[in-house]
Amino acid sequence: MKTMQAYRYALDLTAVQERAVLAHAGAARVAYNWSLARVKTVMDQRTAERSYGIGEVDLTPAVGWSLPALRKAWNQAKSDVAPWWAECSKEAFNTGLDALARALRNWSDSRCGKRAGRPVGFPRFKSRRRSTPSVRFTTGAIRVEPDRKHVVLPRLGRLKLHESARKLARRLDAGSARILSATVRRDGGRWQVSFCVEVDRPQRTPARPDATVGVDVGVKHLAVLSTGELVANPCHVDCAARRMRRLARRMSRRVGPDRRTGREPSNRWEVARARVAGAHARVANLRRDGLHKLTTRLAREYGTIVVEDLNVAGLLRNGRLARYVADAGFAELPRQLAYKIEWSGGRLVVADRWYPSSKTCSGCGTVKAKLALSERTYTCTTCGFVPDRDVNAARNLAALAHEVTDARSGRESSNGRGADRKTRPGGPVAVKRQPGTAPAGKTGTVSPQGGTADHGLTYAS
Repeated sequence: MKTMQAYRYALDLTAVQERAVLAHAGAARVAYNWSLARVKTVMDQRTAERSYGIGEVDLTPAVGWSLPALRKAWNQAKSDVAPWWAECSKEAFNTGLDALARALRNWSDSRCGKRAGRPVGFPRFKSRRRSTPSVRFTTGAIRVEPDRKHVVLPRLGRLKLHESARKLARRLDAGSARILSATVRRDGGRWQVSFCVEVDRPQRTPARPDATVGVDVGVKHLAVLSTGELVANPCHVDCAARRMRRLARRMSRRVGPDRRTGREPSNRWEVARARVAGAHARVANLRRDGLHKLTTRLAREYGTIVVEDLNVAGLLRNGRLARYVADAGFAELPRQLAYKIEWSGGRLVVADRWYPSSKTCSGCGTVKAKLALSERTYTCTTCGFVPDRDVNAARNLAALAHEVTDARSGRESSNGRGADRKTRPGGPVAVKRQPGTAPAGKTGTVSPQGGTADHGLTYAS
């Protein structure tokens, strides 16, 4: 199975190498800003001419914003715009032009309705201070040295890695991987290189291919499994909040930049800002590490994993829960499971967004009309089953996997807006029962402790 995979490593750059990387990132920013100014000027001119009553035929000719068109225009003007262009690799300028072509295409598709999701705004100019330095190489000498502690990139030469690249080197030596591109980027004050690799992965089988697990994510516990396992939420932001506040106060006392007066920041402010960025980067790295370890363990052990399709964007609009939801990584966990379970040979089932997993009794199937968020224990008034709220939801999710046929295995398809479809013609659809009711023939019966009753199904016509 061929798949795209990224390998990211931290770099230990010397002062000369860091200046060279910054020069390449600056070249990408110059090409981006110049091309954006050119496109914006022509668009504004055409808009003004239309307001004067000029016909479409007599308007200023439009300029193309595809990557070949932007590259052609840049090559014609680079001697005047950037006389130093020969000092940097051509891939640096191509990085900025490619980013602008993607941004303009996304903006155009969003306006025409071809792109799902939130509206995409018109591209903005990149600032030297606020933008993230980044440069991408797709051609030239891109390789890992035999010592596995150094990499070679075009025009940048031999760069030292902070850790060994043995995992990538083994695949390259075996011929099961091919490097397509390399991106050097500064994230949280640390330079990193990311390799986009085409990997030929062998077919694998989970350790328990017939086992099914439901995963209910939450704030109190990061994940609750249908097996009863509770994965604690590390709350990285809360643990680092005191230090982050102290560093932010220290930075606020320094002389920072002022865009209105053109004041440059002091060196002490730059040092304080770097420490604040490092604190935030550490929290992000801890969160990412915990999620990767959890999702890898689940994908390698269970053959079928059932998760919920949560409206994370809506949860982030809740002022009281936004910080905890973002810290837990509600959207990142199912995203990682989606591709890792494919590598492991299992299947991922995504429950419908409106599936009442928390309101349904896992013992008899009764659905409550309302269930307050403060009720952490589910109490069934029909059968008397009193499980934990999150464990009950996870068991209902696990039971949902048995209702999904082989035709609907894997990740659910999406509609034009990017959301999962609520119903699928010809497929089974879970019935949302009315409050206070139970399946026919099971009134007053209780499943064994820890079991989950089968849910009713109806087939869409």
